[in-house]
Amino acid sequence: MSFSFFKPRTVTPDLSFIGVDMHSHLLPGIDDGLQTPEQTVAFVKELHTLGYKKLICTPHILSGIHDNTPETIGNALAIARKALAEAEVPVVLEAAAEYMIDDAFERRINAKEKLLTIGDNYLLIEMSYIAPPFNLNEVLFQLQVQGYKLILAHPERYNFYHNNFKQLETFRDRGVLFQMNIVSLSGYYGKEVKKVCEKLIANNMVEFLGTDMHHQNHLNALKSISSTKEFYNTVKNIPLMNLSLL
Repeated sequence: MSFSFFKPRTVTPDLSFIGVDMHSHLLPGIDDGLQTPEQTVAFVKELHTLGYKKLICTPHILSGIHDNTPETIGNALAIARKALAEAEVPVVLEAAAEYMIDDAFERRINAKEKLLTIGDNYLLIEMSYIAPPFNLNEVLFQLQVQGYKLILAHPERYNFYHNNFKQLETFRDRGVLFQMNIVSLSGYYGKEVKKVCEKLIANNMVEFLGTDMHHQNHLNALKSISSTKEFYNTVKNIPLMNLSLL
């Protein structure tokens, strides 16, 4: 007689198979993420303990709210790197950006401004949670013409696509890669979002897993889900590209 069902379904967290986080808000004081270098050091230490070797910070660039530039992001990165070096935290820290698709972003594209990219010219983009941008198709087209490889941040969180999964498939047909938030799989954003995550994974529509780390609640949720066997069983067959960014 087996008593295996009494075994705890918890495990020691180990996210080293992801290795590189390519979506986070860890740089101090420039968006709605962490606000001080001390917080940055504390969170990076925690992420290192979970198995991350490299963290690519992606502050919001959102017109009128987070008007970041390569200069503001570069300055915050320098401050964070200095704090990590002084604390002797052995994690590589880099920065790009998370670009909101809006009118200001379209103007940047039309002006052919240099955009902040991840790895081999990957560009992380997001959209409003209220409705898709009216200029979405034109923006995607122009970015790809300019040679950017597009990654759509957290596609599972756009509620207007939950009953229009075909649109997510259309993005795939256009060569857009998908980055899923790890904590979405825990039900952190609701049961419907978790269901969409599972559907995306079942349809081989995920290339990157990201923390989208902003605050303590996100860190707590990440530590919680990465302590469950269910999480590793869910993601084990995803052909992840995170480690290609090392």
